[in-house]
Amino acid sequence: MRDDAAMKDLDLKTLRLLVAVCEQQNIARAAELEHIEPSAISKRIAQLEATLGTTLLVRARRGVQPTPAGLALIEHARTVLFTMDRIESDIAAFSGGLKGHVRMLASASAIAENLLDDVAAFMREPANRGIRIDIEERFSQDLLRSVRDGSASIGICWNRTEMEGVVQRPYRRDRLALAVHPDHALAHRRTLRFEQTLEWEHVGLPPSSAVHGLLQQAAAKAGRTLGYRVIVSNFDAAFRVVAANLAVSVVPSQVAAPRGVKVIPLSDPWARRTFAICYRENETLQPPAQRMVDYLVERAAGAP
Repeated sequence: MRDDAAMKDLDLKTLRLLVAVCEQQNIARAAELEHIEPSAISKRIAQLEATLGTTLLVRARRGVQPTPAGLALIEHARTVLFTMDRIESDIAAFSGGLKGHVRMLASASAIAENLLDDVAAFMREPANRGIRIDIEERFSQDLLRSVRDGSASIGICWNRTEMEGVVQRPYRRDRLALAVHPDHALAHRRTLRFEQTLEWEHVGLPPSSAVHGLLQQAAAKAGRTLGYRVIVSNFDAAFRVVAANLAVSVVPSQVAAPRGVKVIPLSDPWARRTFAICYRENETLQPPAQRMVDYLVERAAGAP
């Protein structure tokens, strides 16, 4: 049986070799790719199995296959190796002239609306050309969790999300609207109340998204049920379903709709949203991240 001290003996080289063997399903091919003798790989994996107290690989008709324990370890190993490769790349970039690195998480709405244009404008500033920005899409709750635990510098999401443990700075505003096919019965309307859309099936975003929860609350308050024809992962997919005249969908009005889709603003007060830039409470941002936050706040304040 393994102990916690033994777990500390895991090394990156062995994990990399284990992943290579599983991807190639053959020790000899993995050895050739990694420029090492097959016997050395076998020895390292045997030592790893002894350390963990479990079998990781078995020989099968289709070559070497991972056991359930092996599959679990390989999933973690890929994450660790990816992180280490990113660290190596980031540090090397600083020696090549990089002046800073900002990891930003943002909701689908923020990315689909103005954020990418704002970040591009920031990066075009001569003083910021040595700063690298990584942007990843996340649901609001996951985003805030990552900001709180320090795995991301900055998060941008709807400000009605639970913001405990983070500092908020005001960003942009938007307004939710209903996307419909031009031949839909509601297409002639200039504005709509959300309750008026509940007669028709909707295209929804995943339950973990802020928009999903907001619409469920609004439907419940009206004493109605929100029926979904399909759940999709992003606004582009929602527009495709609407363009096929299969359902309607609530989307940010600032997101550019494709041809074949009409967008009608919702008149409900809650449909007007404000986004916030957030970062960890009681923590000083690194200069590149602070510069990015200040720039976004100022640019949003000057927007029409």
